[in-house]
Amino acid sequence: MFFELREYRIKDEKRERWVKLMEEKIIPFQMSKGMVAVGSFVAVDEPDLYVWIRRFESEEEAERLYKEVYESEYWRTEIKPQADEMLDRERMRITRLEATEKSVIR
Repeated sequence: MFFELREYRIKDEKRERWVKLMEEKIIPFQMSKGMVAVGSFVAVDEPDLYVWIRRFESEEEAERLYKEVYESEYWRTEIKPQADEMLDRERMRITRLEATEKSVIR
């Protein structure tokens, strides 16, 4: 099992709009495909930072879910155009994490 910590920088003060897209469309869609969203956060002192965490049981599961989500017609036509308008993709940071033995999140 591993976690994916995803840090996004949002363009032009559109963070509120981005959070709405995440909470109303992106996260529900991804969860309908089987992804597990552990948390969704905004930074208090950085108005352009949005962070979320996903959990995967294995590399094989992650690859299968990436394909189901990111290659879907819905993602390509509905979500991606909106995301591209708001995300500073050059500043995105994705980190894979493993929980330590005493971690509350597993």
